[in-house]
Amino acid sequence: ESKGKKRNPLHDFKKTGELMLIKVNKTLEVKTKLLNTTEQCAKRCSRNKGLSFPCKAFAYDRVTKRCHWLSFNSLTNGVRKKQDHAFDLYEKKDYVRNCIIGKGADYKGTISVTKSGIQCQAWNSMIPHEH
Repeated sequence: ESKGKKRNPLHDFKKTGELMLIKVNKTLEVKTKLLNTTEQCAKRCSRNKGLSFPCKAFAYDRVTKRCHWLSFNSLTNGVRKKQDHAFDLYEKKDYVRNCIIGKGADYKGTISVTKSGIQCQAWNSMIPHEH
């Protein structure tokens, strides 16, 4: 393991260039702030620092150097995508990934059926199996 090298916070995000998310559902939250780099935006999103919601994505305005932290991502109901040349969208991989890594303890994606198409058991249910 290399000493002194810090992990780039952007590694936890999937980047889509020239895209912004517009909230149609007014209950979804957004917070913005001027920041110089996407790395700073990613770090604050990963730590939820200064945010009243779990950060699922952020959009960085390259023109104004403004970070928009989002309580939603492109898979959330009540959200639409908008092409915008000023923005780059960064979505937390944990929330947009459609695969389970390891035992799936950190999985936050949207898949809720097995490979064979059977509906997954709800976490709050002990039927048909105990967890």
